[in-house]
Amino acid sequence: MSNIIINNTTVEVLQGESLIEVARRCGYTIPSLCYGKGVKHKSSCMVCAVKDCGNGQIIPSCTTVPTEGMQIETDTEDVRLVRSLSLELLLSDHRADCEAPCSMVCLNGLDVERMLYYYDTGDKKRAYALIAGAFSLPEIGCDTCKAPCEKACRRGTIDKAVQIRAIIKEVVGIGESDIKEEEDFPKPDKKQFLSRLGRFSSKEKEVLKKNTTVPSNCLHCACAGKNGCKLRLYATAEGIKRPRYEMSSTLPIMNKTHVNGDLWFEQAKCIRCGLCVYNSENGFTFKDRGFGMQVMLPKENMINIKEDLAELCPTGALYLSKS
Repeated sequence: MSNIIINNTTVEVLQGESLIEVARRCGYTIPSLCYGKGVKHKSSCMVCAVKDCGNGQIIPSCTTVPTEGMQIETDTEDVRLVRSLSLELLLSDHRADCEAPCSMVCLNGLDVERMLYYYDTGDKKRAYALIAGAFSLPEIGCDTCKAPCEKACRRGTIDKAVQIRAIIKEVVGIGESDIKEEEDFPKPDKKQFLSRLGRFSSKEKEVLKKNTTVPSNCLHCACAGKNGCKLRLYATAEGIKRPRYEMSSTLPIMNKTHVNGDLWFEQAKCIRCGLCVYNSENGFTFKDRGFGMQVMLPKENMINIKEDLAELCPTGALYLSKS
């Protein structure tokens, strides 16, 4: 056993512990994206940065092995700066909408995209329940609304915006008697960090127009894996409202690959932490090197991927969905 000093407090290091594990066990909060407890990982994101006071260096805590007498600070100004800049760089390579623009601008707080998802999957009862939670039915107020949802609709940048108001009226027309029970749906939290897709290229518009065949014509751009996204969680904690740097990713957006079962993969949301690569056998793999490196999943390897791998993904790149 050895002892180190963390934030001026002497702590004992247990056998096999990394620096981040010692700190967290002692109650210190250190964020991390490329680290997974008890699984294979390599340092890549620097979000877990701490300061070694012995030499003044900023080091990754997830792969650093503590040594006797080491003095560590976890919350200095330069540590926070490195973490913040690391998050900003990762966000510039993460092309996705956290929330659908239509949902964010609805004056009544209706999660429009989720309502449209239920509509497209034929679950009009749940679509009705969402609408009932936002409006005082039978009054819906859409006739006097200037429809900011339709103006914000990304489908409108391709050809024609989704006819949201008409769909709401259609769903409401099924009648309250057809609803078994009212559900409590959370509304989009406008205080959370919002990742944005940016403009579609001409080629992307062509692909989306061709491949979007749902009844509503909605692109369903809201992230299906947002609830477990650590990248969004830490960006929100850092007070980041919008990405600082221009989008650097050139990966095709909204390209949803069905892996198997309920497991899906969206490459444009991947931050290349490698957790899925290091913890799947004959599964995910890296392509190329340097800044152009990508995480790939060969089609023949999909059968080897287990659904619980989604738990390791720090973003919405690998997620579970029945859609």
